[in-house]
Amino acid sequence: MKLRTWGQLKRAHQAGPFRYCKVGTGMNTRLSKDLWVMMRKNIPLLYLVNNGLTLRTRIPASKVSISENCLQKGYTLYIHMEKPNRESGPHESAVISTMDGRPKLTDEQTWKDLKNYFAQNGSKININHLMKSDPSRFEKYSLLIPTPEDGNILIDFSKNRVDDNALSLLLKLAKARKVEAARDAMFSAEKINFTEDRAVLHTALRNRSNTPILLDGKDVMPEVNAVLNHMREFTQQVISKTWKGYTGKSIEDVVNIGIGGSDLGPLMVTEALKPYAVGPKVHFVSNIDGTHLAETLKKLNPETVLFIIASKTFTTQETITNALSAKKWFLSKANDPSTVSKHFVALSTNAPKVIEFGIDEKNMFGFWDWVGGRYSLWSAIGLSIALYIGMDNFERLLAGAHFIDNHFRTAPLEKNVPVILALLGVWYHNFYGAETHALLPYDQYLHRFAAYFQQGDMESNGKYVTRSGGVVDYSTGPIVWGEPGTNGQHAFYQLIHQGTRLVPADFIAPAQTHNPISGGQHHKILLANFLAQTEALMKGKTSEEARAELEKSGLKGAELEKILPHKVFQGNRPTNSIVVKKVTPFVLGALIATYEHKIFTQGVIWDINSYDQWGVELGKQLAKAIEPELQDSSPVSTHDPSTNGLINFLKANF
Repeated sequence: MKLRTWGQLKRAHQAGPFRYCKVGTGMNTRLSKDLWVMMRKNIPLLYLVNNGLTLRTRIPASKVSISENCLQKGYTLYIHMEKPNRESGPHESAVISTMDGRPKLTDEQTWKDLKNYFAQNGSKININHLMKSDPSRFEKYSLLIPTPEDGNILIDFSKNRVDDNALSLLLKLAKARKVEAARDAMFSAEKINFTEDRAVLHTALRNRSNTPILLDGKDVMPEVNAVLNHMREFTQQVISKTWKGYTGKSIEDVVNIGIGGSDLGPLMVTEALKPYAVGPKVHFVSNIDGTHLAETLKKLNPETVLFIIASKTFTTQETITNALSAKKWFLSKANDPSTVSKHFVALSTNAPKVIEFGIDEKNMFGFWDWVGGRYSLWSAIGLSIALYIGMDNFERLLAGAHFIDNHFRTAPLEKNVPVILALLGVWYHNFYGAETHALLPYDQYLHRFAAYFQQGDMESNGKYVTRSGGVVDYSTGPIVWGEPGTNGQHAFYQLIHQGTRLVPADFIAPAQTHNPISGGQHHKILLANFLAQTEALMKGKTSEEARAELEKSGLKGAELEKILPHKVFQGNRPTNSIVVKKVTPFVLGALIATYEHKIFTQGVIWDINSYDQWGVELGKQLAKAIEPELQDSSPVSTHDPSTNGLINFLKANF
């Protein structure tokens, strides 16, 4: 059918109700200005390509985020119309993007099956009983991934409130939500970040196979490799001490100035890989609070310090404010603006701003809009990592992540570690009502791991709007938190053991330590605690067991009865155990990529965009409006009463 007007299109689908959703702006001069999707019951609809023209002759391939073969995988097409409020006149229409036609999550039959199964069995599933009734449960509910050189990675998910039926239904849910098709779309450079019309290609940054990855018809790998080569050349100069400061001294300290993904990832990795340090000491400044910069500068010698300014646009307020203050501090000692180029480099794509700052354009390391900030440690944003552990180790980090990328792409769902972890999270958050997830590494070097994935998970999946623009009626991203063991045991484990909230937890431990002091006794005690905690959370302690312990200690009668209820543990607290041989650059890369793909999988199931972060922008906008109001002492009355009161109190106390 050839439909030439908006009115004809509306009349062709009388089933309604319809809504018309604007999703973008014109792609080239041959198309009209606005891109629209016709929606019926939140499902995108398209049934025509105007005048029978094909995809490739209608829109240049570089303007299309979908290939012909992907159209055969159940995707629904978008349509382009000039002015949807007009009822007459010729209009162009064209295939411009893809969106699968899945039903709303809670309308998905497998979701309903899971809901029914949980209603009938959820409260009855007991991990300890499952373990006792099936001696082979560990073998059935664990995955072993052999790495090329860094030993095996073991994922034990047997201590979960999941039986065979629940796991089978969860795997069916992943199929129904087309996780595999979405995964393939990401790796194929389709623009799955649909709110920003961007591909999501952090995996290309660690593509050690160097297989071509085409984005808009162009292979991205030559540019990726060029940046890596640039990083290698620069890090070799600094580590070998051939790079000199303005007085001829070599670099002893590196300060990374960035925020969010430009800070959290490099900070976490450099802490985790301290045993592999070969370069200068690294420091990180992120907070706009001047204390962060001031305390860092106290430790530094301007003759031997190198500042990395990490801002793609070179306009991020916190980063540029800190950078300008660092530059002022430096010049107060160096007294020569020409020396800035020896002590400042940029991770940015804004060459004019970088040059204006005083940085040599040759010392600008670029990256791309298809690299999200919270996935950017694999890019030039990881320069501080490379300077600290050396480029060879940085590339081992990339190789570990690439190893898991291949696992995620090729392993069947039932053997796919990120998918299994994601499904377990869905089970707990959407059915058991858990609202948090704890990451508990039993390795002090991983003390920033949970903080890193607070951004990685919560900024990715902290969304309530679906792909079609509707509001979810189910929980999405969990609150992520955690600390290293055994510190956490003496802080918050009490709540996990006996609190009223269900807290699913991932325990991460290496079999080998980098510091086998006292004959390795410290590490054996650490591992004993790691093992004991997951067992205790599963088994708990019955009233009978507690009574026997108390009687053995000499308590009896009323005194025993008084304390007895407090000594009982319900158990049945779910945990995953992830055990590695040793935390190496390769293994750390594999761990990070595992959680990245877990987050992606959950986002697909929840029907949200895991790759934008509009919530970050709102506060920034309001802060820009408030900042001028803090420049004088006059009271304000333009905000709500609370904000007015806070502003006026602060101004009275400046």
